[in-house]
Amino acid sequence: MTQTLAFAAITQTLAADSAGIADAARLLRAGSLVAFGTETVYGLGADATNARAVAQVFAAKGRPHFNPLICHYPDADAAFVQVEASDLARRLAAAFWPGPLSLVLPRRADCPVALLAGAGLPTLAVRVPAHPTALALLRAVGRPVAAPSANRSGQVSPTTARHVLEGLAGRIAAVLDSGVCRVGVESTVLDLCGDRPCLLRPGGATVEAIEALIGPIARGIAVAEAARIVHAEAEAPRSPGLGVSHYAPDAPVRLNADVVRSDEALLAFGRPLEGSGALFQLSATCDLTEAAANLFVGLRRLDTDVARQGLTGIAVMPLPGHDLGLAINDRLRRAAAPRV
Repeated sequence: MTQTLAFAAITQTLAADSAGIADAARLLRAGSLVAFGTETVYGLGADATNARAVAQVFAAKGRPHFNPLICHYPDADAAFVQVEASDLARRLAAAFWPGPLSLVLPRRADCPVALLAGAGLPTLAVRVPAHPTALALLRAVGRPVAAPSANRSGQVSPTTARHVLEGLAGRIAAVLDSGVCRVGVESTVLDLCGDRPCLLRPGGATVEAIEALIGPIARGIAVAEAARIVHAEAEAPRSPGLGVSHYAPDAPVRLNADVVRSDEALLAFGRPLEGSGALFQLSATCDLTEAAANLFVGLRRLDTDVARQGLTGIAVMPLPGHDLGLAINDRLRRAAAPRV
């Protein structure tokens, strides 16, 4: 079930200057929704202590209420006032914050974040973004900001303000135009609530870098298990972004293509396959950082090409499964999964 609300008739576009940041902070404190750029993707921000504002996030996105949201803070001290931070959490924060790593930790008893933001769980996903505009906004708001990706649920995540407006114009109060997102995929989510750190979602902070600091970590929920949890009535997923059919374009996606049909668009990595009806190059030089930054832009563009040209779907060339390739392939598997 989604929250019903009266959406804003007009979505403002605010400049990422002192006046725009002040306006965005005022709107957030008043309970309105404001999208803003981070180093990963644009987030759809709401005052995390305001349950109504959090409900508006789910309504604007059409997102299931059992999917937790990540709460954003201007620094580690602000985050660790609201969750139980272990020594391990503090080590990871010192190494990766600000940056694209979210930590799932137990909520403190006096945590002011609305229960809806954490899907009623006794845990909370927290992070400090590595983007000057986002940090200035968080300082100006003075409250934790819950911010999933600023797109309709299940659609491709936005990496520019224009992408946000394509999906959410008229449904949110404003977008703070913070430029193009540098990383281009969501944050890595690491669960620290068990006996061993567990990777729930690969993302912008690589597994290799995390393990170099703290040693081996458990790999998280497999796709089939994620599907079971998403549909279980009595259990909520421990992390944002665990839905199987997530980050999905409208067009069918075919992975690991070694040939491409003339009626397919092609998402290329390296030397393109011949014969496609439309092409988007993630990285001609097989640079995974470039590919990650281009991923959502490419899926959006090819989805449009498929619709305009009457093509049947999107073929995706194979990508490596290490470093940022792990996050990219995770997103692509979700895009290709049967709709649920």
